Amino acid sequence: MKQLLLAEDDLDFGSILKQYLELHHFKVIWAKDGMEAFDAFQKDSFAMCILDVMMPRLDGFSLAEKIIASSPEMPFLFLTARGQKEDKIKGLKLGADDYIIKPFEADELILRIQNILKRSQKTTSVIQREEIQIGKYTFNAKRLVLEHPNKSQRITEKEGLLLQFLYQHKNQLIKREQILNALWENSDFFSGRSMDVFISRLRKYLSEDPSISIESIRGVGLEFKIAD
Repeated sequence: MKQLLLAEDDLDFGSILKQYLELHHFKVIWAKDGMEAFDAFQKDSFAMCILDVMMPRLDGFSLAEKIIASSPEMPFLFLTARGQKEDKIKGLKLGADDYIIKPFEADELILRIQNILKRSQKTTSVIQREEIQIGKYTFNAKRLVLEHPNKSQRITEKEGLLLQFLYQHKNQLIKREQILNALWENSDFFSGRSMDVFISRLRKYLSEDPSISIESIRGVGLEFKIAD
């Protein structure tokens, strides 16, 4: 049985949501504010976290930052009554796997949770070798470390999968849908924006080597170039 961390300060909504998740065979630890949620996170293990954005003591975004610092690979989604674009972008930049606006159908949340868990647990063919040479960088897929003579960078599993996928298709045009279907298993707006955030991170990580570039082909996709 998968254990979920639910951080929700609305007692009525939180109680109903906890019961519904349990009906769908999840074990749920429910925290009523951000600090209580982080305390629970430190004491137990979870398959993923469901975080309300507006909470006392520690809001959902700040809570996500603490969780990421402690466990970079932890999947999480945000629940919010606020639908502002800037909130969605902030959630994406933090690495959220999804963002769902209240009110929502409980069945929709279950589906999104199941999809996130499926993606996070999927054994992908992207990882083939423990260590690969990418220009002046060496990427250790097991340790998730990207090393350059000038610096060493630990990256997340999703960033590592994307990097390896791009490397496998280096110096060729890759359609956006191809990347999204392979790594996000979805080509909707949210997944597309999430991918853009991850691409921006990889560009930053690889900026020490001018022979490497990730070029966007408008309306088509990307080209991961490594000059000889």
